[in-house]
This record gives sequence, C-alpha cells and structure tokens, in this order.
Amino acid sequence: MFDRPGGGGRALLAHIEFRQEDAHEELEEFRELAHAAGVVCVECITGKRRVPDPKFFVGGGKAEEIRAAIERTETELVIFNHALSPAQERNLEQFLHCRVLDRIGLILDIFAQRARTFEGKLQVELAQLKHISTRLVRGWTHLERQKGGIGLRGPGEKQLETDRRLVSDRMRWIDRRLGQVSRRRDLSRRARRKAAVPVASLVGYTNAGKSTLFNRLTGANGLVADKLFATLDPTLRRIPLPGSGPAVLVDTVGFIRHLPHELVAAFRATLEETRESHLLLHVIDASAPERGGNTTQVNQVLKEIGAAELPQIEVFNKIDRVDGRLPEVERDENGRVRRLWLSAATGEGVEELRQAMAERLGAATIHRRIRLSPAAGRLRARLFQLAAVLGEHAEANGDCVLEVEISPRRLEQLCRDEGLDRACIAA
Repeated sequence: MFDRPGGGGRALLAHIEFRQEDAHEELEEFRELAHAAGVVCVECITGKRRVPDPKFFVGGGKAEEIRAAIERTETELVIFNHALSPAQERNLEQFLHCRVLDRIGLILDIFAQRARTFEGKLQVELAQLKHISTRLVRGWTHLERQKGGIGLRGPGEKQLETDRRLVSDRMRWIDRRLGQVSRRRDLSRRARRKAAVPVASLVGYTNAGKSTLFNRLTGANGLVADKLFATLDPTLRRIPLPGSGPAVLVDTVGFIRHLPHELVAAFRATLEETRESHLLLHVIDASAPERGGNTTQVNQVLKEIGAAELPQIEVFNKIDRVDGRLPEVERDENGRVRRLWLSAATGEGVEELRQAMAERLGAATIHRRIRLSPAAGRLRARLFQLAAVLGEHAEANGDCVLEVEISPRRLEQLCRDEGLDRACIAA
C-alpha cells in the first residue's frame, strides 16, 4: 500500500463551488494538499454547480473541458477537491482516459507518505483498504471472470470475489494488531493515572504550528515543516510545570475539513490519547483568514471522537505574522484561562502558556513553607526537580526551610513516598 505508482507526478486539479455549506472546500487548501503530496499542478479547472452531477460529478460540459485540458497538457492524473462515489470515479476514468483521484484518496496518499512508525503504517493501510474496498471494480472487466484453465479450476469463485475476500482478511488482521497497540497504550495510560501525571494534548487544524509549539515547550527536535500533515505519528514528552509537577504533552495529527471517516476509524488508537487527556490545547493559526471555519471543523472532529467536553484552552499561534498583535492571556468570568495569544516560532507568550497549563492541570496550588531535616535530601531534590521551590534558607540546627508552590495532590504524594507526615509542613 505504500509503493506509489511511478506516474501521476503532474496533475490537473478540478475544483467546483457548490451552494451547500457542507460541500464547500477551500481552493487554496486544495493546492496545499496537492503540494504536500508532491504533485506538480499543471492547471486548475474551476466551476460552479448547484448540486453534483450523479454521473460525472461535474456535468457533461465541464467533463469535456477537463478532457480537452488533459490532451493539451498531456497529464496522467486528475484530482478532484471533493469526495467522489465509486461510480463517478469509474465513469470519469472511462471518459477522461486517465487516472482519477478524489480528495479522500489524496489525503490518504499524503498519510501513506508521512507514516514512519509500524503503528502509523498499519493505521494508514487500514484506512486505504476501507476506501478501496468499495472501488475494486473500477472498470476492470477481468475481475468479473471466473477462474478457469489448467490448474485454476476450483469452486467457481470470481476474481473480484477473491480480491474482496483478501482485502477483508487483511483488514481483520490489521484490526487485531491495532487492538494490541490500543491495549499497550491503555497500559501506559493506566501507569500515568496511577502516578497522577496529568496529560495535555495539542490539537488543531493541520499546519497550525502544533509541532513548533511542542518543540518549544519540550525542547524536542521533532519534524517541523510548512506543509499539511507534516506530523502523523503522535509524540509524547514529559515536561515540568511551575508549581504543579510534571505533565505529559502529546503532539497529535492535525485535523482538516471533511476528515475522511476511514482515517478517524483507523486512527482510533492514536485519537484515544486525545480523548483521555486532562486538558486540550487547541492551537489556531492566528494569521489564517479562515481560522473561524477551521476552529469549527476541529471542534466537530473532537465531538466525533468523544473529546468535546474536555477542558480546552484556545492557543492562537503565529502572532508574529499579525501586525500589532502582542502576547495576551484572556480569562473567562470565573477567572480561568480560556484563550492565549503567542508565537511558537519566536517564543513570545510561551511562558504564559506554561503558567496557564500549570493552573488548569494542577487545579489550586498551595503556598507553604516546608522544614526539612538534612536526612530528607531526596525530597528536597524532588521539589527542585518539580520546579516547585520559590526560595530556600538554612536554619542553625542544619534544617532547611523551603518556600514552595505546589498542588495539594502532588505534595501529599511526595510526603507519602518519602514516609513523612503533614507535620513537615510549616504554617
């Protein structure tokens, strides 16, 4: 599934505007998708229709225009910025005499190129198999013939039926393997819950700057590229938060308008990380003119995967591209951070985000003085490791007094781990 055909590098793009809001697609986003797939766009044909044509999707006249453009430019592939039915794809290929790819197939191709881990490749292959399982006929008449000839006589199974059975068997095998991956992820989540480690997930529209922000917060060196779906495989890193101990930050795959259902189903093991998070950081490209629609699409996908009710902070990124916009923290009527403006590229506003994450993940923090004996050196080291120490001074008897800001849950756990009682906490 990951061996791409040699042809198809040069393509003709077809974009149709419809009156229905649910059928609307962005032309510029379509060009970026084609670029992300490595396609060289030789021409883009646009048009308007009230409703899709049931046979060719674009109507007979527009289909003739596309065929003339194919002959003029000698292209091998036509990509539609819409989801085509199997019958429409087959009819177009027969009429245009070239390969036809719809928006879903284009996104699946990008995912196939980006997949690096074993799990990611399995997830993409499952999505591809679900997509092509309804497109096996594709006008290949030999698939309808029964097996025959010397050594091929059997129960009379048609080649098409054989292919469908093989695809079905492969999908069941991938489902079992992904089930094992899901169980391993669940064990990791149980361990984090047992250790009381909160989890925050970066979610947002593709190319909103999630990976850049992830690298800025964690010090990681993950792939950053100005392309759609630059990140496919999820990445988890532990980060310290001021006053509330460590947390796990998850960088997830970006969402997009009309995300194929095959991908949502195939990536359920990955998306479970988002659903099990304690906080969502919804990263929004502040410089994008269509950011309102992109935000709505992300919230729709979050609703589909059961994560719509999780606490969320809107993080408006790329303010360095917006004239006059400075880092800012906005709070709701209860005083909780609900929106934050920053630039992951320059680092402006990132520390304010750390504080906001500590505030939301650590709940209420307590400000206390803790007296420790010289024998409690390990507890002292752990408090410094959690970045919870605001100040320290030594007493004449050798004790040290630490001024700390930490969540009650974390302090209770530390005292319990070190065999101390609450008497160690000064008033």
